[in-house]
Amino acid sequence: MSKYQGPARDLLKYVGGSENISVVTHCVTRMRFVLKDPKKADVENIDALPLVKGTFTQAGQFQVIIGNEVSSFYNEFIAIAGVGDTSKEEAKEAAKQNMNVLQRMIAHLADIFTPLIPAIVVGGLILGFRNIIGDIKLLEDGTKTIIEVSQFWKGVHSFLWLIGEAIFHFLPVGITWAVARKMGATQILGIVLGITLVSPQLLNAYGVAGAKEIPFWDFGFAKVQMIGYQAQVIPAILAGLVLSFLELRLRKIVPNSVSMIVVPFLALVPTVLIAHTILGPLGWKIGSVVSTVVYSGLTSSFGWLFAAVFGFVYAPLVITGLHHMTNAIDLQLMSQLGGTNLWPMIALSNIAQGSAVLAMIYVNRKNEEEKQVSIPATISCYLGVTEPAMFGINLKYGYPFLAAMIGSMIAAVISVGNHVMANSIGVGGLPGILSIQPKYMGTFAIAMVVAIVVPIVLTLAFAKANVGKISLKGKKENSAKAA
Repeated sequence: MSKYQGPARDLLKYVGGSENISVVTHCVTRMRFVLKDPKKADVENIDALPLVKGTFTQAGQFQVIIGNEVSSFYNEFIAIAGVGDTSKEEAKEAAKQNMNVLQRMIAHLADIFTPLIPAIVVGGLILGFRNIIGDIKLLEDGTKTIIEVSQFWKGVHSFLWLIGEAIFHFLPVGITWAVARKMGATQILGIVLGITLVSPQLLNAYGVAGAKEIPFWDFGFAKVQMIGYQAQVIPAILAGLVLSFLELRLRKIVPNSVSMIVVPFLALVPTVLIAHTILGPLGWKIGSVVSTVVYSGLTSSFGWLFAAVFGFVYAPLVITGLHHMTNAIDLQLMSQLGGTNLWPMIALSNIAQGSAVLAMIYVNRKNEEEKQVSIPATISCYLGVTEPAMFGINLKYGYPFLAAMIGSMIAAVISVGNHVMANSIGVGGLPGILSIQPKYMGTFAIAMVVAIVVPIVLTLAFAKANVGKISLKGKKENSAKAA
């Protein structure tokens, strides 16, 4: 008998049986359920299962954290439950019936940016590595960079920009593809649309401000500026939405016999024209306003207050899914200002959550079963993935989560107060220092130390003071019992 058979039967019973499951799928660490009646799920007994690291509800889905063995467990579960395998997209669509308007908007935004994350992470690592070898004077008594001394590393530095440029400067291609994919439009049309926004024929977005003359298309009765939208987020999203809208509507009215020819042409050509005459300039203006407001807020005399609030609430935002909105803001800041002061705070929040779990490993050092959750969760958190730590440990006890929020808040104030900027996003946790602009790395390192020390000290203090354990259901228990 498989070792997962017993836990799978128990989980099936506690989620309300097969008849209560509308859709079930899994991701890297979690089982994702869309339940017909979420109230039938016995959360307390599910949390008590040895294989379960935690539970939470997000984006209309009841999610059960299993860990790295989720794939094997999932196969056993669906065999016992008698439910069919399904895709994540089908699960998301089914989950929307349990979501309000705001949750749906956030889910759509997340669906656009989530497929782009692997590329953004790679881009962030590349820019970080280029920082180290090209911008920091590490050699000859701090007078020269590595690329100034070594021809090999100079070549590597130049070569890596090929990838970095493809990821960040040509980001609109990925965004328009992701929008088309999300909306059910033809994905290759989304890619073509994105290329028309960053074509070499256009004046590069980064050269617009200093250009003596902007080229244009002359239609006789009208002139359209030939401006590129490299690294621009909002113009790409708007263009992708218009393309999808036109294509999906045309599919309904154009006869099938000619749809393959007519629909792509009538969807793509007008969208490209609209993108360069209306959506591009409008999106650029909106993006500029957003980035200016955020940057001004963070660099104003009240920047410390903004940083304190953001640092304190970012972890709760992750629980609600609202944190996906920061991706668009970060990318817009990067395109407008050449960096972002928002991302460093996110990396610090990751570190703070991991540090709180590290303290809990000591508090519950005699609990061998919990170590199976807490040790991997700490490592995961320090590498930028906080969910196992938050749902498996910190929210389970309550006070470590609060300690991490306080540590994140103090570290964020230090970061923003010293104007720390990141070149890119995507690299979280301890490796996040690689994305920081070289002149701010020392200050960010101090903020990292704070994000490590404060949560550890506060968690140990709260545990010693017997603050109490707060479960996900809100019941208080004596923390000593957990030890």
